[in-house]
Amino acid sequence: MKNDNRGTPGHIGIIMDGNGRWAEYRGLNRSAGHKEGLVAAKNIVKQARDSGVKYLSLYTFSTENWRRTEDEVNFLMGLIKTSLKKEYRFYRENEIRVLHSGDLSRLPEDIRREIYDVEHDTRNFGKLTVNLAINYGGRDEIIRAVQSAQSDGINLIDLNERRITRYLDQPELPDLDLVIRTGGEQRLSNFMIWRASYAELYFSPTFWPDFQAAEFRGILEWYRGRQRRFGGTG
Repeated sequence: MKNDNRGTPGHIGIIMDGNGRWAEYRGLNRSAGHKEGLVAAKNIVKQARDSGVKYLSLYTFSTENWRRTEDEVNFLMGLIKTSLKKEYRFYRENEIRVLHSGDLSRLPEDIRREIYDVEHDTRNFGKLTVNLAINYGGRDEIIRAVQSAQSDGINLIDLNERRITRYLDQPELPDLDLVIRTGGEQRLSNFMIWRASYAELYFSPTFWPDFQAAEFRGILEWYRGRQRRFGGTG
């Protein structure tokens, strides 16, 4: 599914990179960077809503992030749980719907419960849909989609793009128009690789905790200047 190629991107994905390095450069524990990153995320969610973005996918915790130290993983899980629970007023005031993408099965039960609750509690809000990618990997999502299709009796030879899309974690999400990665790295790191096939890519050197609304608005202006041909000639 493609969005209008003019104006504001309908679906933006953000790889929120650089929290740990932001903290280390300041002589702080990496957990301090993750806390500041949460503040930045809230500010950008508000800016996205005010800018007319309809869908915003945030790469919160990848399937590869389990390789980090036990202390950091435990801290991140606790931060995710706390933020899901305490931000309901923010979601309500800004009419933000929250969805989840990723494999729920490996997440702790209390976090799964918080995800179910926030999805249910925000289901009727419509100004902006925020898709939280938690225990998410692009390849893993595709594999699970194919497995689900098989479980429904669909023969592999009958699979096509439309059918696979129907079995992705959140089938209603349109393709990504724009992917932003902060922190200076220039790769997708397994983020929504099915929906990012024709996304515009913007790599910012800014560490995520320092990413401000002004830079976000500047990237939206950059996007408006792009010519998106989707394999055609314009």
